[in-house]
Amino acid sequence: MTSKKMTHFIIGAMILGIFAGHLVYLWGNETSLAKEYSENISILTDIFLRLIKMIIAPLVFSTLVVGMARMGSGGGSIGRITFKTFGWFLMMSILSLALGLIMVHILQPGTGLNLPLPDSDAAKDLQATGSGLKGFFQHIFPTSVVEAMAKNEILQIVVFSLFFGTAASSLGERAKALVDMLDTVAHIMLKITTSVMKVAPIAVFAAVSSEIALNGIGVIGTYAYFMASFYIGVIVLLIVILAIGSIFLGKNIFHLVRLMREPALLAFTTASSEAAYPKTLEQIERFGCSNRVASFVLPMGYSFNLDGSMMYCTFAAIFIAQIYGIDLSLSQQMLLLGLLLVTSKGMAGVPRASLVVLTAVLPTFNIPPQGVLLILAVDHFLDMARSAINVFGNAVASAVIAKSENELHLRHIKGKTSKSSGHRDSSGKEHSAKH
Repeated sequence: MTSKKMTHFIIGAMILGIFAGHLVYLWGNETSLAKEYSENISILTDIFLRLIKMIIAPLVFSTLVVGMARMGSGGGSIGRITFKTFGWFLMMSILSLALGLIMVHILQPGTGLNLPLPDSDAAKDLQATGSGLKGFFQHIFPTSVVEAMAKNEILQIVVFSLFFGTAASSLGERAKALVDMLDTVAHIMLKITTSVMKVAPIAVFAAVSSEIALNGIGVIGTYAYFMASFYIGVIVLLIVILAIGSIFLGKNIFHLVRLMREPALLAFTTASSEAAYPKTLEQIERFGCSNRVASFVLPMGYSFNLDGSMMYCTFAAIFIAQIYGIDLSLSQQMLLLGLLLVTSKGMAGVPRASLVVLTAVLPTFNIPPQGVLLILAVDHFLDMARSAINVFGNAVASAVIAKSENELHLRHIKGKTSKSSGHRDSSGKEHSAKH
């Protein structure tokens, strides 16, 4: 199935899911039918996400180790890429948080909105564990790489892979056979991804119809302005990210956007950035990013460069303050931005991470944390936008870092060959990102 056909199938599945979910809600809202349907049909989405998650750990490990091993024994290149990557992530995180703050003040989605507080049981899954700076640093380093892989702790897998890849690089020819074997493992994982992606439309249908059947399409109307305001903010953030990317990539930014449509759409319809990870990596390399840069920047981005989630944190925090009529001073808002910048980095892999962060931070500013319950009903639909923008943000980051390292070899675009950065791998041969 071509990428274009898959995109059409996913969009069709989403529309069909909305229609089916709405019918189930109308017929079964007063009985247990809607709840039972939602629980049962969501099994299909769970299966798809599990199939994707089983690929992530071996894919991250194999691609990152191979990339590190082929960098050569010198540590200068590793340190330089790491510095550029974290510099970019810090800049984009601050920008995303600030933009969320600006947009929520311009659009005022919470002013004059009288919403009833849901049952407190709705927040039972919003438990802040291991939050704060201490929890973040403790979370970085794995006590067991087997445990990290079993739990899909991407950041911990990255740390172990960096050590493993650097050590393999120092061994030179002695580790060549193992590195070649891991390169084969990476190709196998991407081949599995191609097979798993064929059932993506079914998972999308199940995810959308499950949510609509449970809450009804009417919930969108209640929160229409809030949701529309956030989506406007997301669009503005996307434009900003692409504009900054175009400074480094020029007109090739449009080709990158075309390649990222499918993984971004998959992330949007499933409300899961993880679901799009393997496809995102494949498309980034297809764009021309070298494997060693893409396999380092992308997994790191899943912990440090969630632009959509960053924007949502400040947007939702001020939205809740507006609902309660709480005015924060400029200094308080700057403190909120800084606190969210630090706290959010310790929440990688936590379900509903953005809401967990908000629950932990709001009391600091005397904002009732119960306000988080007000947005739980539509958080799934907001998470769709957050997940999609995260994909674009990490794709642009990978391409920009690759460009700065002269590791971007642009492919054919509609029959024309774009200018190449002339990337060659450690053996001196021209590197190919095509799997």
